[in-house]
Amino acid sequence: MAFSTQVEQAETPARLLPLIALGIGAFGIGLTEFIIMGLLPQVAGDLGVGLPSAGLLITGYALGVTIGGPVLAIAASRLPHRAVLVLVMAIFTAGNLLCALAPGFGLVLAARVITGFAHGTFFGTGSVVAQAIVPPHRKASAIATVFTGLTLATVLGLPFGTWLGQIFGWRATFWAVAGIGAVALAAIALFVPQTDAGTPLKLRQLALFLRPAPRRALTMTALGYAGVFMVFTYITPLLTEVAGVPERHVALYLLLFGLGIVGGNVAGGRFADRWPGASVPVVLAGLAAGLFVLRVALALPVLAAPAMLLLGMLAFATLAPLQNHMMARSPAGADTLGATLNISAFNLGNAIGAWLGGLALTTGFVLSSLPPLAALLPLAALALAFLPERT
Repeated sequence: MAFSTQVEQAETPARLLPLIALGIGAFGIGLTEFIIMGLLPQVAGDLGVGLPSAGLLITGYALGVTIGGPVLAIAASRLPHRAVLVLVMAIFTAGNLLCALAPGFGLVLAARVITGFAHGTFFGTGSVVAQAIVPPHRKASAIATVFTGLTLATVLGLPFGTWLGQIFGWRATFWAVAGIGAVALAAIALFVPQTDAGTPLKLRQLALFLRPAPRRALTMTALGYAGVFMVFTYITPLLTEVAGVPERHVALYLLLFGLGIVGGNVAGGRFADRWPGASVPVVLAGLAAGLFVLRVALALPVLAAPAMLLLGMLAFATLAPLQNHMMARSPAGADTLGATLNISAFNLGNAIGAWLGGLALTTGFVLSSLPPLAALLPLAALALAFLPERT
């Protein structure tokens, strides 16, 4: 591919600048995806809805990613990569502006769905661009580099955004995220190399992903991340009501979670580069173990902080291995669609996890039961990983 050849011959700064631009976009997208967890009680109170109903703002965003990502990727497949990335960042910025301005719950939910449309296509196209920039043996690490923006959103953006929303109101956070989206749009337009038009995709190509290998990879991704979000959707009430953490200290625990995410993301990328076959079952088993550990730690407040750090590491160590695993099993000529579909699977898992968490709470389970229930989902994904490989 011409783009790959040109970029591989470029000097290191020319390789880094596109990754930095993509990282800024990933930072903004990660912030708008995760910030709602830290502000869920405030949003629910201001909009006059219950906590399980407010959780639909997470589910709606995830469904926007799941459905909108592949549709947008196919619709924009004739465009150069840079044009696609600029388009999705414009959608992202507009969606966050609508969140900040919306007067009621229904419009905020609609804005979250619209914003989600940008997510899958951004990370799908961004993963392809990142892999084209680096040598073949660094492909998983390149994906992890793009996702570094996502991890920094949890380390820096999530606690700051939570604090900003608590002090100035949750709408102020969405104004700030819209500003980050505008900066990312400009950086991508300036630094991501111009490319030829992409390979045209057709809706019927989605049928290729119903084959056993890609279908299993997508299912593993969705199940693994359903476990993460069954807990993380309700992380603020878990900390305050179960572990007894004062509300003013929640941002500090989210900071620890974010620090764990950074380390886990980098480690997951390197692990997948070195042991691509073993990395997926190992990270899924680790995630399930981390969720069980969290349940014990919530009952012992002294362990809550290190457990949040550990859970962040284990949750995001799965990103690069699962994305790399899926892209390796995508049909020929459909790697961008495969990468986008896997991001959709991540977010389908988010939607399923948020929904299952709300369902558990409304059917009589207590908050403290969520982590062990959630651990069953990555264990199910782990079971799939040991099935015989079929193409």
